[in-house]
Parts: sequence; C-alpha cells; structure tokens
Amino acid sequence: MTHAEYDRKLEELDRLLNDPDVPMQPDKIWSLLADVSRPDLAATARFPSALRPDPAAR
Repeated sequence: MTHAEYDRKLEELDRLLNDPDVPMQPDKIWSLLADVSRPDLAATARFPSALRPDPAAR
C-alpha cells in the first residue's frame, strides 16, 4: 500500500464515521479498518523509516 492509498483510506474512513450526511456502511468501515490497522502496511505507509534497518547500526 502506498502513502497515497493509505491516506485515501483514512480519509474515507473519517468521512464514513463523521459525516452526518453519509449513511453508515459497516462492511466498508470494517474493511477500511482492517486495511489501515495492519502493522506492516500501516507503519510503513505512515512511518516509512520505522521498519527500515538503520544503516549506521550495522
């Protein structure tokens, strides 16, 4: 998942949860939550250096 995809999913999730004009879509919300909560994808999308080895530590 790219940074842009991750951000789009967070924005869509925010819209589904907080926009009073958007009908509740539980299946879509759970799907988006599953996508953004995966530690490997979420951490690398939001904090790319968090999972990369530090070259100086070698």
